[in-house]
Amino acid sequence: MYALVEILGKQYKAEEGKSIQVDLVKAEVGGTVTYDSVLAVVKEDEVKFGAPYVEGASIVATLESNIKDDKVRVYKFRRRKGYRRTQGHRQQYSILKIEKINA
Repeated sequence: MYALVEILGKQYKAEEGKSIQVDLVKAEVGGTVTYDSVLAVVKEDEVKFGAPYVEGASIVATLESNIKDDKVRVYKFRRRKGYRRTQGHRQQYSILKIEKINA
């Protein structure tokens, strides 16, 4: 069984016992987070789609850790003008372990 869930404006496939990487979630590491914005629930023989969300469905997940992605360098350059700018960015992510899918 799996579910399609919307977390912070993006859609993810959530399966019980698996971990997903999402944008940074403001919560305690080791704490539980519940999401009610379930778009679809797929069991072996039946599929439930929401309009836009499935009523009564939710996802319970545990926040395992917060991580940073690799650094991305942004380089701006204008030829013959002496203009050069370098900027770096590291995106932050959270690792969520899906504990239960309530359908």
